[in-house]
Amino acid sequence: MRKYIDQFSRFFVGALFIFSGLIKLNDPIGTEIKMEEYFEVFAEDFGSFFLFFKSYAMEIGFIMIVLEVVLGIALLINYRVRITSVILLALIIFFTFLTFYSAYFNKVTDCGCFGDAIKLTPWQSFTKDVILIVFILHIFWFRDKYKPVLHTKEGHAVILASTIICIVLGIYAIKHLPFIDFRPYRIGNNIPQQMQPQEQPVFEYVFQRKGNGEEVHSEKYLTDTLVYKYISVRQTNEDKTKAKITDYSVSSLEGEDVTQSTFEGKKLFFVIYDATKASGENMDKIRQLVKDLDGKVEMMVLTASSSEQFESFRHEYQLAVPYYFVDATVLKTIVRSNPGITLWQDGTVKGMWHHNDTPTASEVLDLLK
Repeated sequence: MRKYIDQFSRFFVGALFIFSGLIKLNDPIGTEIKMEEYFEVFAEDFGSFFLFFKSYAMEIGFIMIVLEVVLGIALLINYRVRITSVILLALIIFFTFLTFYSAYFNKVTDCGCFGDAIKLTPWQSFTKDVILIVFILHIFWFRDKYKPVLHTKEGHAVILASTIICIVLGIYAIKHLPFIDFRPYRIGNNIPQQMQPQEQPVFEYVFQRKGNGEEVHSEKYLTDTLVYKYISVRQTNEDKTKAKITDYSVSSLEGEDVTQSTFEGKKLFFVIYDATKASGENMDKIRQLVKDLDGKVEMMVLTASSSEQFESFRHEYQLAVPYYFVDATVLKTIVRSNPGITLWQDGTVKGMWHHNDTPTASEVLDLLK
């Protein structure tokens, strides 16, 4: 019996760690944003020294992502299970603390365990970690019973190759865009539709029949109080009554709300969420794109920087495009690049580019045909 539990624990934990790691490897900047959020919360609750780590959120997040995938692979091939189980146990204890802290104190409403692909509530994340810790404790307790699947040199080669592949894929995703886009601003989505709930709320009422005590479930409120006694109510489709986008708002220099106008006609947005950290590496290509599209497509810069910071930036790079203000987190969600480029037509996302992949004017116009 223990033999089956051994194998199930190994495959279950290993596969889940690989899956979780690969989802985050697809979008390391998303993990960076989540790490920054945790460090800000910890700085507020435990001490300002956590702000020091915020500057290294990308590096810390990237190491954890690669570690997740490699540990999962190591477990599947029973590679050095003694040390693998110790690291797994340390990681899951840390993750369990994070998810419990988020859930109990309602601090970080999405742990980012599976990136933007699968959204879990804090309590769901905590439950998942509690289940994992049970199986990891089993692996840790019986760590000497697991025998390597591969010879030592082959095992070394698999772990080394896995590490290198993860690093290469992660760096590529950072320098370009996620391989698979799970965000609500992805190509093909209509943004106004994403700002509306999928369904209207549906409620299930529970009553007790007074004659025989029978429990009655109904989608309508039963008003006959002589026959029914009200017990409770719950919403059955809560996950579908929340819009996927709730915080997209654009304002002008004068403070005017221009959100609706961004959904009208052909719009090419240059997303520069932080002008002080924006890369100038491909600004010559962006300037050429602006010049070639002048009069053909309406262009706007969306930024979370102050007007002083952005004025300094655009004068430095001679970027002659009007700019508007949007929340920084929203801009980071729209495109994982600073600067990034996204093309909308009547509110539908037609194209998206990292600044390293700045398109030509003809590529942009082709997408609008």
